[in-house]
Amino acid sequence: MHNVAPVINLARRRRTLRLAFLSAVISLMAAFAANAAPVPLYNTYRAEDGFTNAGVSLAVVAYSVGTIAALLVLGRVSNHLGRRRTAIASLGLLLLGCLLLLNVHTIGTLLTGRLLMGVGAGLASSSLTSYIVDAAPSRPAWLASVASSQTPMLGLTVGAIASGALVQFGPWPRELIYLVAVGLLLVSAALIAISPETATPTPGAWRSLRPSVRVPARVRHLLPVAAAVLLSTWATGAFYQAFVPALVDDQLHTHSPLVLGLVFAAYMAPSVLGAPLGGRFTPAAAQRIGMIAFLAGMIGIVTAIASGTLVLFITATIVAGASQGIAISATTRGLLHGSILADRAPVFTAIYLLSYSGAAFPSLISGLLSNGFSLPQITLGYGALALVATVFTVITARNPQTSD
Repeated sequence: MHNVAPVINLARRRRTLRLAFLSAVISLMAAFAANAAPVPLYNTYRAEDGFTNAGVSLAVVAYSVGTIAALLVLGRVSNHLGRRRTAIASLGLLLLGCLLLLNVHTIGTLLTGRLLMGVGAGLASSSLTSYIVDAAPSRPAWLASVASSQTPMLGLTVGAIASGALVQFGPWPRELIYLVAVGLLLVSAALIAISPETATPTPGAWRSLRPSVRVPARVRHLLPVAAAVLLSTWATGAFYQAFVPALVDDQLHTHSPLVLGLVFAAYMAPSVLGAPLGGRFTPAAAQRIGMIAFLAGMIGIVTAIASGTLVLFITATIVAGASQGIAISATTRGLLHGSILADRAPVFTAIYLLSYSGAAFPSLISGLLSNGFSLPQITLGYGALALVATVFTVITARNPQTSD
């Protein structure tokens, strides 16, 4: 009997960790599904409320700024308060943002709602991704990095398609998707509440609010390439939020919110499929392969917009989406190499700071330029960013050190 008890306890711990892993994955997916909800509505806001491309671009910037601020101030707080409490707080902020967006008729309401959701997303990005890595099974080895880096993409995909369908076919087209998102966030919070804690709360929560970004010395040499990959791929994701609604409407001549949701999903969904492919290669090799394919996709996107070809645009979008999954998951895997529990929240803070900086600053610049440049010309700028990032990655990508 003395030998049986440890086995039973180990089996019980594995079951509870499996619950924590699944709850964290579902919650992270719900968080980003909520964040994708407004995308198919942007053309509605343009048509009915007079919003401009620059205004919609500012909504992307507001969301990204909220996320960056949360990551800088709150990125390490889950190490001190625990993953569960921090995750539930992030879901609560996202819920409040959804409630605010139920009544969007001015740009100020949209910006405020997106800013609030950005803060919630930043807190979720550090706490829930760390929760996923803490609770992930040890096999397959790539599962933790793929689940933590690609669940947001899956959530954005689900949210965009659901929003497009509900806006086009459901009642209350401007409100229903937000009510659905509120329900998903409440279910997610309940799942987290019944899951086990993986990080023992420790003193120092107030001190952790001082902005600080710390990456273990053994992986700091990976940061330049990580920045190139994350800045360029997330910039393109923000482009799909800020400008693709107008491009699909004006350049590709379709006005369907569902088609708009599907186009956005065509960039996000293949990322989830591409990520496991990257696990077959070393991080550096996967980064090179992913970014070369990503550049090819971007060339196709620029060509499709110039020619007004919807089929080519969607095909190139799928290629770019799948290849970004390869590159982003490889980047995450490299930065998490050899990490201990206390390292994970700071590492994910660094990852998402780079990611949302890529979303915010190009969107801000593009929004300012949108009054003087056409959307196809702005698309060329994103293609140039992809070219520079790809060349840099191919030349300088390195693998993590196998020892300190």
